[in-house]
Amino acid sequence: MPMMTRDVLLEMELEEDDEEDGDIALENLEQTIVSGFGSLESQQDFRTPEFEEFNGKPDSLYFNDGQRRIDFVLVYEDESRKETNKKGSNEKQRRKRQAYESNLICDGLQLEATRSLVDDKLVFVKVHAPWEVLCTYAEIMHIKLPLKPNDLKTRSSAFDNFNWFTKLLQVDESIIKPEQEFFTAPFEKNRMNDFYIQDRDTFFNPATRSRIVYFILSRIMYQVRDNVKKFGINKLVSSGIYKAAFPLHDCNFSSPSEDLSCPNERYLLYREWAHPRSIYKKQPLDLIRKYYGEKIGIYFAWLGYYTQMLLLAAIVGVACFLYGYFTQNNCTWSKEVCDPDIGGQIIMCPQCDNECPFWSLNVTCESSKKLCIFDSFGTLVFAVFMGVWVTLFLEFWKRRQAELEYEWDTVELQQEEQARPEYEARCTHVVINEITQEEERVPFTTWGKCIRVTLCASAVFFWILLIIASVIGIIVYRLSVFVIFSVNLRKISNGTDPIQKYVTPQMATSITASLISFIIIMILNTIYEKVAIMITNFELPRTQTDYENSLTMKMFLFQFVNYYSSCFYIAFFKGKFVGYPGDPVYWLGKYRNEECDPGGCLFELTTQLIIIMGGKAIWNNIQEVLLPWVMNVFGRCHTVSGAEKIIPRWEQDYHLQPMGKLGLFYEYLEMIIQFGFVTLFVASFPLAPLLALVNNILEIRVDAWKLTTQYRRMVPEKAQDIGAWQPIMQGIAILAVVTNAMIIAFTSDMIPRLVYYWSFSIPPYGDHQDYTMEGYINISLSIFNTADFKSRVKESPYAGSKYDTCRYRDFRYPPGHQQEYKHNIYYWHVIAAKLAFIIVMEHIIYSVKFFISYAIPDVSKSTKSKIKREKYLTQKLLHENHLKDMTKNIGVIAEKMIGAAVENSLRPKSD
Repeated sequence: MPMMTRDVLLEMELEEDDEEDGDIALENLEQTIVSGFGSLESQQDFRTPEFEEFNGKPDSLYFNDGQRRIDFVLVYEDESRKETNKKGSNEKQRRKRQAYESNLICDGLQLEATRSLVDDKLVFVKVHAPWEVLCTYAEIMHIKLPLKPNDLKTRSSAFDNFNWFTKLLQVDESIIKPEQEFFTAPFEKNRMNDFYIQDRDTFFNPATRSRIVYFILSRIMYQVRDNVKKFGINKLVSSGIYKAAFPLHDCNFSSPSEDLSCPNERYLLYREWAHPRSIYKKQPLDLIRKYYGEKIGIYFAWLGYYTQMLLLAAIVGVACFLYGYFTQNNCTWSKEVCDPDIGGQIIMCPQCDNECPFWSLNVTCESSKKLCIFDSFGTLVFAVFMGVWVTLFLEFWKRRQAELEYEWDTVELQQEEQARPEYEARCTHVVINEITQEEERVPFTTWGKCIRVTLCASAVFFWILLIIASVIGIIVYRLSVFVIFSVNLRKISNGTDPIQKYVTPQMATSITASLISFIIIMILNTIYEKVAIMITNFELPRTQTDYENSLTMKMFLFQFVNYYSSCFYIAFFKGKFVGYPGDPVYWLGKYRNEECDPGGCLFELTTQLIIIMGGKAIWNNIQEVLLPWVMNVFGRCHTVSGAEKIIPRWEQDYHLQPMGKLGLFYEYLEMIIQFGFVTLFVASFPLAPLLALVNNILEIRVDAWKLTTQYRRMVPEKAQDIGAWQPIMQGIAILAVVTNAMIIAFTSDMIPRLVYYWSFSIPPYGDHQDYTMEGYINISLSIFNTADFKSRVKESPYAGSKYDTCRYRDFRYPPGHQQEYKHNIYYWHVIAAKLAFIIVMEHIIYSVKFFISYAIPDVSKSTKSKIKREKYLTQKLLHENHLKDMTKNIGVIAEKMIGAAVENSLRPKSD
């Protein structure tokens, strides 16, 4: 024992702490508990799978007999061939695995084991569910199965008149044939004759078979310790007893199977969906749903619909951008900034204490020209349009989602969902159900639930505070480094140098801070993902939907603060509370608050959005493509010695990457964060929908490529909708109206310019006879007497300056005025106009949004009629079949009774 390394000791301690002194549980007709860890040879209760040699058919999806289909594959490393000295641990693992497999066999599943051709330590256990097991669990899981062919579902499109064009975008039906539609009902064994069973081998499709087997694997027990049952394949995989557990792909993605009975659905999906040449085609959603399940199907349906709607937003956004680009030469205030006789003669006050010099306004010429592109009338129009667009998107998606619920038989899914095995394992407390007044088991009492919720909320709140602390750190960095850039950039430039022309201290500070912020965001994301999963596991939600919704809210709340906090700071806080040169406001009592460029902080917000949104998209796509590809290449390099051998399908799939427990959760999260960027801050960057559109077109195909080529087949799951992401998008849509109105009012200079144009350019406040923007720069920059500088040192460094006055961005009275350095009348006009604009814009957009939401029902009239019609016909069919069975049974009984009566009448009476 003293000779063991520390790692081995830790692993042994964990193993002993978690699993020592447990009893191996076997399920037979009666449950048997095998105590202790005696020799395996002495245990006669274990029922083990038979070992078979590989039959040389790499595309086979069946056992060696060619009759029983492989529904699931379990992979483990043979303990007897492990190169390790943990013999006691290996013995425990083997006993647990054998107990588990024995219980699987006792539960009706059939197992066949085959040793790996590449690595003889690996063993593949193939699992088959026979007909009786499938029927039993289909009834338990309330799985809907076909009753009879359905001829009601006819899909019509508003674009049927453009069939010649839409045909180019559709998947060729001769390659991917449309699925036959059926009336369906929850399966019942005692009404088996009512169901459309033409062939027992195909009645349950491969996805349904895998789903049923996974349900069984997740609930089979393998150990009892202190009256606590341990069960489930997930626990066994996480503890290393099994290396992997997965359903099989049906063929190779690059070529069809040689087996004529194979449908080659993976090959068809790669060819018509994941391949780059199909990038312009619509997605084969029915085949995606059939192969991967409704949960993945609904994700790609939503992502495709979101991408289609982005096309309209991108067109309008590009039009608004081009409007700003072609009208930038008419931007009078920018011309004044760049004019040597106006902007060149305006000396701006230092933007920091002691070190920063005076500077000329025209050094911001280039940034003012860029600002004219984004801070234009087109931006206002686009912000209003996006407020309406997001409502149209959400309402039309609800209708599309309702259609998919009908087409994919998930209308009544909530009634089918089972409790998670992790939840069932903790149900030790007995309570009385308020509805049924019967006893039921729950994992904790009401008081225990309150404690858990409190602890989880506190943990989430702590991590949000940690993010806010990181944002404060970035702000402190900005305040500190601005002084350095202000001094050094002007020392190395001579006024005409390109560095000074294109890189101002504000821009250098903004770009470096944005890059650092992006790095911190990605680091915190990685840490918090694990923390959020731990918190949600501690909460112990009842169903998988509850689990995912709980995790979704935690992750999004964190990501919201993480990604958007820096944008909110620039948009609504930077440059708003700076005071004036003689009396600046200090952050934390030490750092002088940042100021915006003379044109405002809008362009800086645009820069922040481009860096975070673009950097996130590039990073995610590189990670999604390269990481699984590199891992698979690395795995194949380790098995190069067996490259010449014919490898079976299950071993090929084993060397692919596992998808992960959360499935497409991170893809949803990535898209919702992007949705927030597209809607919340679109007033500062009208090209955001275009970037999102390009990213999403690639994202669909990248995700499809990952699923079909780089990852093992996921266990098919049911899903009725996109879950908690729907209310999150609705919340973002409501918040987006407020943020865009406030960006236009407080971040851009649109309102001050309009107030000047309509009120202060003409008498009584202005000197011009007609409405004009000339003179706006002069009135938007207040005057400060350099003699009034206050310094934190004894002597002001600007006391002997050659400049008597300097200008700063604010609306204040000049020195010598009886209210010097107080806000002037123009300031109060601008504040009133900003508040009025926010109120008017919000009320108009919200009114339009609510009208649209009311006018567009969530479920179309035709879909409602189809649902009611199918439900009526299904009930009628089941009722008619039931009546037929009763009539038949009554007829049989009547015949027997008549036969008995006739027999009695013909029998001679005895004296």
